[in-house]
Amino acid sequence: MDARIARHPPVIGNRIVTDAWTEPFWEAAARRELVLPRCADCGTYRMPPTPFCPACRSQAIDWTRHDGCGMLYSYTIVDRVLIEGMEQSLPYVPAVVEFPDAQGIRLISNIVDCPIGALRVDAPVALTWIEPTPGRVLPAFTLRPEEREDDRS
Repeated sequence: MDARIARHPPVIGNRIVTDAWTEPFWEAAARRELVLPRCADCGTYRMPPTPFCPACRSQAIDWTRHDGCGMLYSYTIVDRVLIEGMEQSLPYVPAVVEFPDAQGIRLISNIVDCPIGALRVDAPVALTWIEPTPGRVLPAFTLRPEEREDDRS
């Protein structure tokens, strides 16, 4: 088993650009709250937040709080230097997390602070927060405790 621990992603090249449709997500993240965009007219979740609902074409959005419990949909392990200065971040794990209780929408993020060998598609994950630079807060995910215990037995 790969006992290495998934580290926090590198700060290099990690710039967030917002617009009117994504700003509420990042404002909530700064407060360490995960919110997901949902059509205010038909209730369809939409991620990324887009100007029009894919189901009814409405522009009305409600930002609903979510506990961050999800499933690991896909991931990769980055263990080679891609950009000078990222050595201290290796290995890190970019991932796609799915929220089954939010109509299966997915969020691109990172898996952190857990054994890489315990990762698997469909593993249950929990929300955590990372602050790569002061004042810049990002959602990230880690394996739920029961997954860590099962892997050790």
